[in-house]
Amino acid sequence: MMEESRNYYEVLEVGIEANQDEIYRGYLRAKNAYSQDSLALYSLMTKEECQQILDLIEEAYSILSDPNKRRQYDEVRGFNKGMPRVMRAASPGLTSADNSDHHLNQAQDSTGEHSMAKIVAKKRFGLDYNENTDFEREIESTTEFTGEFLKKIREYKNVEVDRLADMTKISKSYIRYIEAEDLDRLPAEAYVRGFVYQVAKCLKLNPDMVATSYLYRMKKLRSEK
Repeated sequence: MMEESRNYYEVLEVGIEANQDEIYRGYLRAKNAYSQDSLALYSLMTKEECQQILDLIEEAYSILSDPNKRRQYDEVRGFNKGMPRVMRAASPGLTSADNSDHHLNQAQDSTGEHSMAKIVAKKRFGLDYNENTDFEREIESTTEFTGEFLKKIREYKNVEVDRLADMTKISKSYIRYIEAEDLDRLPAEAYVRGFVYQVAKCLKLNPDMVATSYLYRMKKLRSEK
């Protein structure tokens, strides 16, 4: 039975609207990243921990590569609610058997195994926090990353500014300027992009998307001054 607490899209690092080709490519990337050939990763994690993640990758792919299992999983997680109407129309509703599984999943204890991203975050960056499903979904669905939202995520993941500065090698002042969107004190855009990229990476966000979003907002705010 599928664990409601697991985000299989996050495991394969693909979007919830990914097609089968994108899911397959994500599966191959994830397998390569956690294979025994990844010496850098194996210096951070034990062989058993990497195998646990590889098992989770296989589990995620087995669900997302099967249209029926994926549809049921999306319904259980509530992902279909955020899809465009045309996509929902192409995805028939749950059968009575599916609904039965849905209620069973809801009744289960939600303290299942950590998602792959959280396992890696804890090992690589020492992040340890109580996962809030609603806020995790908000993060997943967000496309505009403001300084205020980055601060909210940092605090949610129990990362103090001092610690983030140590993790990213960015000064505490610049981290605060980024979160406050203090345009007058931030350096050139090229530097800001690099800073935001590193912050997002340490907070286990999509660094390219976060940096691009922040720079777009930065340019917009400057044009309005």
